[in-house]
Amino acid sequence: MHKKRSSTPCLGICSTTFGDEVCKGCKRFAHEIVSWTKYSLEEREIINERIEKFKILILSDRFKVIDAELLATKLEEKAINFNHSLDPITWIFDLFRAAGSQSFDLGNYGIKSLKQFDPKTIKDEINDELLELSEAHHGRYFKKLS
Repeated sequence: MHKKRSSTPCLGICSTTFGDEVCKGCKRFAHEIVSWTKYSLEEREIINERIEKFKILILSDRFKVIDAELLATKLEEKAINFNHSLDPITWIFDLFRAAGSQSFDLGNYGIKSLKQFDPKTIKDEINDELLELSEAHHGRYFKKLS
């Protein structure tokens, strides 16, 4: 089943239930999670596009997808959840998330590394940077002035 651009980015590990303004899992804002089912397809796509742009910004500095078809095939073979309608570079985020601290050969997935990285920490580095961008965006556009 191919996900659409409006599919939920939920990872099933929501931190907004603990009071976070930005979910540490999917990086949506608390009000977006609460209202997701009421949003139109276009509104959902706008949210996914914001998260996609942040992932592209972070990942394109570190990696290049050489063979998107191979990457998609490998992710499907390993039953790794990813959104086919998003830029293939964003699928690297899903790959690292699924791999945890296991190391693997990027070349086997059609990916080239542009910088040296530590396979044990790269997932957390990418995730932390994505959360920082999402929190900064939320702070700029949604924080109430006190």
